[in-house]
Amino acid sequence: MAEITAKLVKELREKSGAGVMDAKKALVETDGDMDKAIELLREKGMAKAAKKADRVAAEGLTGVYVSGNVAAVVEVNAETDFVAKNAQFVELVNETAKAIAEQKPADNDAAQNVKLASGETLTDAYVNATATIGEKISFRRFQVLEKTDAQHFGAYQHNGGRIGVITVVEGGDEALAKQISMHIAAMNPKVLSYKELDSQFIHDELAQMNHKIDQDNESRAMVNKPALPHLQYGSKGQLTDEVLAQAEADIKAELQAEGKPEKIWDKIIPGKMDRFKLDNTKVDQEYTLLAQVYIMDDSKTVEAYLDSVNAKVTEFARFEVGEGIEKASNDFENEVAATMAAALNK
Repeated sequence: MAEITAKLVKELREKSGAGVMDAKKALVETDGDMDKAIELLREKGMAKAAKKADRVAAEGLTGVYVSGNVAAVVEVNAETDFVAKNAQFVELVNETAKAIAEQKPADNDAAQNVKLASGETLTDAYVNATATIGEKISFRRFQVLEKTDAQHFGAYQHNGGRIGVITVVEGGDEALAKQISMHIAAMNPKVLSYKELDSQFIHDELAQMNHKIDQDNESRAMVNKPALPHLQYGSKGQLTDEVLAQAEADIKAELQAEGKPEKIWDKIIPGKMDRFKLDNTKVDQEYTLLAQVYIMDDSKTVEAYLDSVNAKVTEFARFEVGEGIEKASNDFENEVAATMAAALNK
């Protein structure tokens, strides 16, 4: 039988990422054959990963990578936020973002065959990471963005990498693009403009907002406060020329009823029309970037601010770790705590 030296174990560890004992056992089982030991570790890693496949991995990090006119944002999940700080995990996230940006796969299935700098495919790298780190590590999603030479990327990560944003801005500069990305990280718009909102979605959201107004009015009635009116519209897409013309006619009738001189109406109407538009685009303000109040200048919407500096956003991507993933009640932390408690009671 071949002698299993410390040097041999070290070499296998460097090639496979396995722990000392796992590397030594693999070399013993394969009589010191390095290639067979690597394959054995890979098979065991796949088996370990399979056992963890049903666990919920909702922690992790986003990765952002920019190179020239191509950028990528990825989300990689782990079971605990403790492992999300692991150096091996962080390196895997960063290497994944770089490989995705450089190879630009068409979808998640194609991404599994993307090769990292090590030569491993994404599939193999995540199987091995699951085996060596000790909990389920999974590649969840990615988005690749491209720009022209005249455009700018704004790349930003927030809260230790739990939120990752890339924005493409035309006009302005990289500093402006990054500021817009910071706004997106904080305010979480879902789409760029009202044109991307589905009419049924607007209808449903407006109904929810009016339901909330009804609840508020119940409380206001208890303290003799006047009721708040229902919102009639929710999006700029609903404010047709006819709707705006009727709103202006209603304002004129109101001014006439109040006895305001007609010669000053032109000074009053624009402000009231702006208020009408603001009150009737609440769904836009909640979900669309351009309609939100800009966090760097709360006197303007994002769209108005961009117009003032001759710039516009053409595209953005925002990933937040774990959004949309339902965590299991019996999560990994509870499992570890239960195992430790059982060991202490023996």
